[in-house]
Amino acid sequence: MGRLLAINGDAAAIQTLRSDLAAAGHECEVCGGNVEAIRRLRQRAFDVVLTDPLTSVTEDLALVEELREARPGTRVILLAPAATHDDLIGALRAKVFACFTPPFDWSEIVSLAKGALTEPDSQQGIEVVSGLPYWITLRVSCHLLTAERLIRFMTEHERALPERDLLMTAFREMLINAMEHGAGFDSEKVVEVTAARTERAIVYHFRDPGPGFNRADLAHAIQSTEADQILAGLERREAMGLRAGGFGMLMARNIVDELVYNERGNEVLLIKHLA
Repeated sequence: MGRLLAINGDAAAIQTLRSDLAAAGHECEVCGGNVEAIRRLRQRAFDVVLTDPLTSVTEDLALVEELREARPGTRVILLAPAATHDDLIGALRAKVFACFTPPFDWSEIVSLAKGALTEPDSQQGIEVVSGLPYWITLRVSCHLLTAERLIRFMTEHERALPERDLLMTAFREMLINAMEHGAGFDSEKVVEVTAARTERAIVYHFRDPGPGFNRADLAHAIQSTEADQILAGLERREAMGLRAGGFGMLMARNIVDELVYNERGNEVLLIKHLA
């Protein structure tokens, strides 16, 4: 059982959070502000702290330092009115678990809160190599929860894009593909992810630690949206002992403008042209 402390927030949303966490065997307490949150953590341990949605990321990052001084290892989920590029990179460097800005998706907040309460060392796993506005490079441990955390940060980072949700779908599929097929979801291995932006394009680069693959022999991938091809693809995956899926590459190809693999097959570029 884990314990979460929420700072302020909408009463109805907090009640939903409390109910959902209780159903999973976790406790949820609420306090009235940052000073009280620090006092609470000095009195007893909380695994996760959910910040006040009205305080800025700058204030929250200062709070993170004080919370961890009181209780090292405390995982923090930031709720903030807005988040700039520098805010998000600062949050990643500070090992913040996740960051949300309005409109808040409480189902996703609850899902990530449960992960933070359940998974050991779950705030680790994302290392910032480059944090420039036009060139972000991250080293990401191959764990499904870490992937979901990265997708949350990238969703916030690409908030201004008109096709953000579709682009994040392609990003997610290729990230999960790299972790699953390139690293076998071995959390001791890492995938390197770069998000670069030029005047004319957005480029995502994924490099996994695996041996690569022969692109002429992608028996596990579903190549067509035709019903019979999808069914045949799912049957092939079941016979190969793979999870249901296989749509990743097909989906990504239909969302981005260019998808390019290296010769070895362990690196891929997703390129989306800007209008």
